[in-house]
Amino acid sequence: MYGLRETAINFQNRRQPLNSPVLPRRVGVYIVLTLVLGHVLMSSAFPQSAGPTSITLDEAIKMALQHNHNMLAARTTIQQSEAEETTANLRPNPTLFADWEYLPLGAPSKQNPDVYPGVSTNDYLKNNTEADIGLSYLIERGKKRQHRLQAAKDVTAQTRFLVTDNERGLTFATASLFVNAQLAESTLELADKDLKSFEKTVDLGQLRYDKGAISEDDYLKIKLQLLQFETDYQQAELAKVQALSDLRQLLGYESVSADYDVAGPFDYQPLKGNLEDFQLKALQNRPDLRAAQQGVTVATSQYELQRAIGKQDVTVQGNYSHVNGINAVNFLGSIPLPVFNRNQGEIARTRIAITQAQEQEKATNGQALTDVRDAYEGLRVSDRIVQLYRSGYLDVAQKDRDIAEYAYQRGAVSLLDFLDAERNYRATQLAYRQALASYLLALEQMRQAVGTRALP
Repeated sequence: MYGLRETAINFQNRRQPLNSPVLPRRVGVYIVLTLVLGHVLMSSAFPQSAGPTSITLDEAIKMALQHNHNMLAARTTIQQSEAEETTANLRPNPTLFADWEYLPLGAPSKQNPDVYPGVSTNDYLKNNTEADIGLSYLIERGKKRQHRLQAAKDVTAQTRFLVTDNERGLTFATASLFVNAQLAESTLELADKDLKSFEKTVDLGQLRYDKGAISEDDYLKIKLQLLQFETDYQQAELAKVQALSDLRQLLGYESVSADYDVAGPFDYQPLKGNLEDFQLKALQNRPDLRAAQQGVTVATSQYELQRAIGKQDVTVQGNYSHVNGINAVNFLGSIPLPVFNRNQGEIARTRIAITQAQEQEKATNGQALTDVRDAYEGLRVSDRIVQLYRSGYLDVAQKDRDIAEYAYQRGAVSLLDFLDAERNYRATQLAYRQALASYLLALEQMRQAVGTRALP
């Protein structure tokens, strides 16, 4: 764009202005079209970055599931498994073979005139050589191909459950980082509000000091306290930037602009339900439990496949032969004798693997119930803590700070009392936000443990 503009300006300096009647109309149109085309090309080559974007929790989860590169890589395992189904369903290739023996290196009548006097090369090839061409094919017994295909399909089904479980983990990680970003934003708002409020206190202290209402020592203590408010603000700002950066990585780095933000209520969300209902729902929804159950099916299909492999395959073969001027057809068949190798080891191993898969299913079932119980107890404790703050302690801290500030401005309390009330207010507000974030994280933990975001 700048190059084109500079060219146009130089062109105007050397010729006439665009609005000059001396300039031909056709040349003017050409310049305008050139500028427009250049603007379009530059806009497409260097797209403008999108403005600030605010995303909700549901939008963040949706973006992570669609754009997270690790998730996209995990989904390819399903496609790979489906490709293995194609391989498992393939039949053996037939084998084509041919040979031609006793070919002469020269004319037979010249190489051995005593044996082949006057015999032409064509007659020698017809009556004194041997040629064979044939086709062989391996016939699989025991329905090996069907068992291979079923085993591959069972593995694909298990892979789908495992990928779904990866999505469950990604959803929880995204929600956790989203809550952290909300906490950082709420903390930043509190720090900004406190900083502005205390700056007014410093200004009032300056005014009272100038009038001799307070000592220089008290004024310096007030001004020095401002450093803590400014430091808190800077740390809160850094925490928000880092929280948004970490969340962006899960969403897919290219899916959002660098100056995006989170949106949605950072507030208490009551949850009703008992432990037994949550555990029952987990047994119905947990994809890792479904994968463990499918693991038993996979182990069983592998066992049936190994039993089928123990059946010996038959190789059939058909040959056409030309020997010393005689044409003949041969048919052959062969089968290994299962004297020593009957695939006993793999059959025994896969039989034991079924037991292993069953035990893993029981362990996963117990782990699901344990996860729900741990999440439920953690949610109950976090809920009680949040309720304590909301029952009146927040109002008490606010009122205590306001009273101390009012009394200090009128000389009724000392500076230390006022600063102490200010610190208590800030500590209470910050602790409440952290308790609220802990509750929201416990709620997300419950959703992950149950295996669905739709809770009562």
